[in-house]
Amino acid sequence: MALTLPAVPRPALRRALPALADRPSLLAAATVLLVCVPTGEKDVTAAVHVTAADLASLALVALTALDLLRGRLPAVDRATCALFGGIVLAAAVATVGSIDPAASVTGFVRLVQVFVLVPAGVLCSLRDRTDQRLVLGSFVLAALIQGVVGAKQYLTHTGASYTGEPIRAVGTFGALDIMAMSTVVSFGLLAALALGLAERGGNARLRRSMFAVAAFLAFPLAVSFSRGSWIATGLAATVLLLRADARLAVRSAVLGLAAAVVLVGGLGLGGSGVTKRLSSIGSVSAAPDQSVSDRYDLWATAGRIWQDHPVHGAGPKAFQQLRDSHAPLRLSSGSDAADPTIGFQREPLLSPHNMYFLVLSEQGLIGITAYAALFLALLFGCLRRSRGFGLAALALLTWVLVDYLYADIGGTTTVLTSVVLGLAARTAVRETGHGPGPKRRAGADGGPARPGGERAMAL
Repeated sequence: MALTLPAVPRPALRRALPALADRPSLLAAATVLLVCVPTGEKDVTAAVHVTAADLASLALVALTALDLLRGRLPAVDRATCALFGGIVLAAAVATVGSIDPAASVTGFVRLVQVFVLVPAGVLCSLRDRTDQRLVLGSFVLAALIQGVVGAKQYLTHTGASYTGEPIRAVGTFGALDIMAMSTVVSFGLLAALALGLAERGGNARLRRSMFAVAAFLAFPLAVSFSRGSWIATGLAATVLLLRADARLAVRSAVLGLAAAVVLVGGLGLGGSGVTKRLSSIGSVSAAPDQSVSDRYDLWATAGRIWQDHPVHGAGPKAFQQLRDSHAPLRLSSGSDAADPTIGFQREPLLSPHNMYFLVLSEQGLIGITAYAALFLALLFGCLRRSRGFGLAALALLTWVLVDYLYADIGGTTTVLTSVVLGLAARTAVRETGHGPGPKRRAGADGGPARPGGERAMAL
């Protein structure tokens, strides 16, 4: 029996295309939400993984390119262009000097997509407060979807294996992408918290709703048993609250501690597992478990690769080729993964699980300099302009930079990093009023755009 797919009505297409052209942030929001679509991908060693979120991000890039050809893009300052251009240049030099240039080409394309093209598309799509609310709201909605699924997995024992029990919340991503759900939930929790703080003195119902969402998301984040996400979220939330109101930060810390005591100690939600996982954070140097020990060995491996290729690195995707020849003998062959869908599998360790070491080993001093310049410029820019929705960009960027200390790009949620960088760039950079651009709209702070000269684009 033949399956006939319904055709999309042409009038609907004609209405949708102008809407996307007028508000491309819809594609940025779609990129975030489509991360929740299960991929069914089980081959973690494949060179290329294309997801629905990747396709949405590429559509955003294509629309941005079309606006560029039409002269409708805002004129972004040269310093910002130089920062993103430095990433492209570093990746290109590393690819040309790679130990295997053909294999490095896919890595080059991925790096340019994640750190340049998609962030630039998001940067250009955020034209007013509505765009910012739309994208941040998509983070919150995606986190709610994953949080509900993850909480159910923990409560019904249908999650990934943790200490021999199927209780680890992994959302729709499965055990082979063990960090994905905690990443989405962390982003949504921080976005909800920032949106609630931005509404102080404004919409009280929205403010209370966002704080309630942030409180709920703390539970699925806890039962993800992801120490890295806990640390990154805690530090990012601290930065967010301190920038918003120092007294509020103290009150929130006290309330959060009291809630944790009630939920974990009183009601027993995630009690033994969370307590054990928290206690293990303090032993990562004195008595590290196998996963932490493997990370240390992978970092040492990346350092040895960099010593052999100090200037431009070994090339994108080269770490996995050189790992065995540079790794200590005690490094595990892989990490265990198990859930009701895939059963038990060994997942190979194909990266150093530290973005900074990954860049150093594969792109050398040239690469680490380019990335440091971009990240520091975005961070300092967000700190200077962290008002209103800029708080969300600061918190999300802080999460990414902290998480990169023990994680790197890879997996379904990688494209979310691109959206975060775009949000941070819109907060941090200045848009000049020279040259052609889109028709004038309200300023990013909700007020009228000022003609001519230079103005800060604060979220």
